[in-house]
Amino acid sequence: MSKKSPRGEFAARKMRAKRKKFRWSDRYYKRRMLRLDVKSDPLEGAPMAKGIVLEKVGRESKQPNSAIRKCVRVQLIKNGKVVTAFLPGDGALNVVDEHDEVVISGIGGSRGRSMGDIPGVRWKVETVNGISLKDLVLGKKEKPLR
Repeated sequence: MSKKSPRGEFAARKMRAKRKKFRWSDRYYKRRMLRLDVKSDPLEGAPMAKGIVLEKVGRESKQPNSAIRKCVRVQLIKNGKVVTAFLPGDGALNVVDEHDEVVISGIGGSRGRSMGDIPGVRWKVETVNGISLKDLVLGKKEKPLR
């Protein structure tokens, strides 16, 4: 006779314990319970973070594309970690300078990873000195002199 799942009137505790045990074989449950993604995340689970621009860098795109994607190295204010963030938009590199205060957010790749052909870049710049990067690029707003 094979071992089946517990049945019967007083089996609820055993069933609950068994389900709890087997959930640990689910990859997503395990990562969530051990908080692995939050621990390794420079933003510490937050959707956005403020940082200071350290330098402007160009990242070569992956095959089969050929371009230099404009990015910035940003040091986060909350924990001092340094990340690379993408500058979306045509001419966005001319708007951002070193020592500017920027707000970064996830770039939207699968499972919080990098998106498209930019290798190792997981973040994008949203605002520069409190003004939306999109508005600055389109010329709708001027960058404040600080």
